[in-house]
Amino acid sequence: MLRDITLGQYHPGDSCVHRLDPRTKLVLTIAYIAAVFLVRGFVGYALAAAFLLGATRLATISVRFLLKGVKPLVMILAFTFVLNVLFAPGETVWLTWGALRVTREGVLTALYFSLRLVFLVMGTSLLTLTTSPVALTDAMERLLSPLRAVRFPVHELAMMMSIALRFIPTLLEETDKIMKAQMARGADFESGNLLRRARAMVPLLVPLFVSAFQRAAELAMAMEARCYRGGTHRTRMKVLRYTRLDGVAAACMALLIALIALEGRLYG
Repeated sequence: MLRDITLGQYHPGDSCVHRLDPRTKLVLTIAYIAAVFLVRGFVGYALAAAFLLGATRLATISVRFLLKGVKPLVMILAFTFVLNVLFAPGETVWLTWGALRVTREGVLTALYFSLRLVFLVMGTSLLTLTTSPVALTDAMERLLSPLRAVRFPVHELAMMMSIALRFIPTLLEETDKIMKAQMARGADFESGNLLRRARAMVPLLVPLFVSAFQRAAELAMAMEARCYRGGTHRTRMKVLRYTRLDGVAAACMALLIALIALEGRLYG
C-alpha cells in the first residue's frame, strides 16, 4: 500500500513533458484541476481523461503505474461514494430502503465526485513524476515572485513545499521499514476491526515521528553548515526559459478548457 503512493516521486526522463518549463507544468496542472471541477457531464470527463492519458503517454510513464497512486484512496473513494449515493438530493428515485433513497442524481453526483478525485491525484502525480523537486521549487518561486513587493517569504514557502514533496518517498520508505520490524516482533496491522487497527498503528507512529524530527534536525544542520541564507541574491545552475513546446502545451490546455466550457453550456 505504501509503495503505491506516487505523489512526490520523480521519474527521470527526456520526454517532451519532462522538457517543459516547470512553470508551465505547474500552471497547466492547476488549470487542469480547475477544468475538471468545471465538468458537468460524462463527455467532459472523457475529454479530461483523454488529455491526461495523452500527457501520460508523451511522458513515457505507464498508465498502470500512475493508477497505483489511486489505490491508497480506495477506502476514501468508497466511503464518499456511498455517502453521496444515499444522502445526495434527487428527484428520480431508483431504490428506497426505509429512510434512505437512491436517486439518479445522487449516483451521478457520486460518480462525478469520484472521478474528480481520481483525476486530481493522477494530474498532480504526473507533475511530480516529470518535474524534479529543485525545478518545482524554482517554478513556484518564480511564479510567486510578485508577492515579494509585500515582503511575502516566497523563497521560504517554495523551499518548504519542495522539501515536503521530496520527503514523502523517504518517509514512506521509513514507514515500510518500521512496519516490517514491528511485524517481525509480532505486530498485526491488518486483522481486527477499525479501532483495533488504529491502536496497532501507535507503535508505528511514535518511531516514525521521532525519525521525521531527526531528519528535519539533520537537514537544518546541513543547510546551516553550508551557510544557507534563503533566496536573496542567489544564483541558479539552470535558468528557466520558455520554448515553443510550452506554447503548444498551453494551446492544448486552452483547447481542453474551451471544449469543457462548451460542454457545460450544452448541459446547462
